[in-house]
Amino acid sequence: MASERAKKLAAEQKAAIKAEKLRKKTSEDPQDWGRGRQMREAFSVVRKNDKLAVPMMVGGFLLSVGLGCLLAFVVGLKPWWLWVVFGVTFGLLVPIYVLSWRLKGAMFKQYAGQPGAAEVGLNLLNKKWIKDPVIAVDRHHNIVHRAVGPAGIVLVGEGQPGRVREMLATETKRHEAIKYSVPVTSLLMGDAKNQVPLSKLDKQIKKLPKVIKGSQVTEIAARLKALDGSGPRLPIPKGPMPSMKGGRAALRGR
Repeated sequence: MASERAKKLAAEQKAAIKAEKLRKKTSEDPQDWGRGRQMREAFSVVRKNDKLAVPMMVGGFLLSVGLGCLLAFVVGLKPWWLWVVFGVTFGLLVPIYVLSWRLKGAMFKQYAGQPGAAEVGLNLLNKKWIKDPVIAVDRHHNIVHRAVGPAGIVLVGEGQPGRVREMLATETKRHEAIKYSVPVTSLLMGDAKNQVPLSKLDKQIKKLPKVIKGSQVTEIAARLKALDGSGPRLPIPKGPMPSMKGGRAALRGR
């Protein structure tokens, strides 16, 4: 009897492991992706949005290999094979460096102007920040995001400036009413005057004065989640919201 139970348990565990592998293989969640898939996603984003990136990768590789061969066969440094290996090894590292260097700009270019693009900027914040994308949205795709971290509560709005300012004002009052004794900062993302460009969003947030510690961040974020759950449901916008999953994956692959 015990043997049958053991066999059944082993079969269930094996099936669960197999199902989990299949789920991760077909998952669209970047957290389930391996390093290789993240790198492929990053390369795809850079190739589509940065025409100079691929030539720079190839050129960097060839230049490194050429330099190694030059030192080995022309200058005559010994052992010659060591310098060739050094050139090839360094050459393989150059494309990875170029990919990481050009990725951020390519990401901003790909998602700029799309509803929800601020999430890409928020994902560049470190683990000290807890991000809650799309806490408010209207049918015109005007959106307010939230981040809780060392600087307190930061609300980021994107969309039509007039309407977004109204939404930010409403959300600011709602969050200030909680009375956590932490500042609530609102930022309007955009390229116009008095707006924060997507490419500078994370830097602007990081510049804010640090007023709370890590334990307080977690507590405040948890209370805000409860507040979100007790409030009215968000209106459903007309048309699909573009997914930022590719952006998250590419950024993790840096």
